[in-house]
Amino acid sequence: MKKQLIFLAMLFIAKGALAQNIISDRLQEAPVNGGFKMENYWVWGSSVIKGEDGKYHMFASRIPKYLPFHPGWMIASEIVHAVSETPEGPYKFSDMALGARGTQYWDGRSCHNPKIVKYKDTYILYYMGSTHPFEDLTYETGYKLTLDSKWCIVGRWRKRIGIATSKSPYGPWKRQDSPILEVKPDSYYSFLTSNPSPLIKEDGSVILLFKSRQYRENGIRHSGMNISVATAESYDGEYTIMHDEPFFSEKNLGVIEDPHLWKDDTGFHMVAKDQKGKITGHHGDGLLAHSVDGINWKVDKSPKAYTKTVKWDNGKTITQGNLERPFVLVENGKPTHLFLATMDGPGGFLHGKKSWNMVIPLK
Repeated sequence: MKKQLIFLAMLFIAKGALAQNIISDRLQEAPVNGGFKMENYWVWGSSVIKGEDGKYHMFASRIPKYLPFHPGWMIASEIVHAVSETPEGPYKFSDMALGARGTQYWDGRSCHNPKIVKYKDTYILYYMGSTHPFEDLTYETGYKLTLDSKWCIVGRWRKRIGIATSKSPYGPWKRQDSPILEVKPDSYYSFLTSNPSPLIKEDGSVILLFKSRQYRENGIRHSGMNISVATAESYDGEYTIMHDEPFFSEKNLGVIEDPHLWKDDTGFHMVAKDQKGKITGHHGDGLLAHSVDGINWKVDKSPKAYTKTVKWDNGKTITQGNLERPFVLVENGKPTHLFLATMDGPGGFLHGKKSWNMVIPLK
């Protein structure tokens, strides 16, 4: 009876917390001079961890600016490491963690979507990798790149999820020769796997949210984005897909992208981009979902985590062109900062002139 009462009390507290919005109700002003940016590069998608040195270590994607941001990230992205004394930044470039390493490798041409976690004394960097067998693009030819280019047709189809490990956030990083999450014919992940978001539990087992697409017909056509869960007994073990059908998709709940998974004092949570606005009411806004086990998910009663309209600490309020790749930093069991990839301009990847990673402190 005592255990039942404790469980009911915890459930009541969790439901009370979920009745409020754990992100949007706590957003503060974004520091103009915070986050991370680099000259001559598109910067996108961050993941942050506090190191044993007391500093904050960000892992982010960068793409050379002689390529269009989209779809340049698909064929020529690198993962870099930047460091700050505080969570807000500004983060300063330290070193390149993962770059091109040869066409023959599954991740030989592009590394993207970094998510950094740690288990015991090992840092594990989850990411998307891809490759293609074609010549490098140059300043003179790169601007012509489109989704219909041969580089992107192969580069998109070759997207897979993998890991690299190190004893230090400064590297060196040891990559694996094979991805951890392959495609499967006649499944909802038959075309690609991407956008990993891992959580390593105290016993070393892993819950991994991921994005996938499936073939719709012969050729290069594919489905919309699916989000599902894989698990493993350890980060370097075998990963098992947990659902026969994705829990977020065109058919179920709605299309979302960029899921980020975390656990705090109230349970498992996910923040993601509402791709078409079916859940939050506006495409591109952030949505929230929760779970008791990290495997089965429900949308929060108050699902809108953020919009593209940002209040900055210089007094300005600006609707960003793009606001994606949410990441929540958790310290001492509490969410403390929301990191986002952002772009200027009126909206859409083709209209922005610069991109960077920003941060919003949470109350």
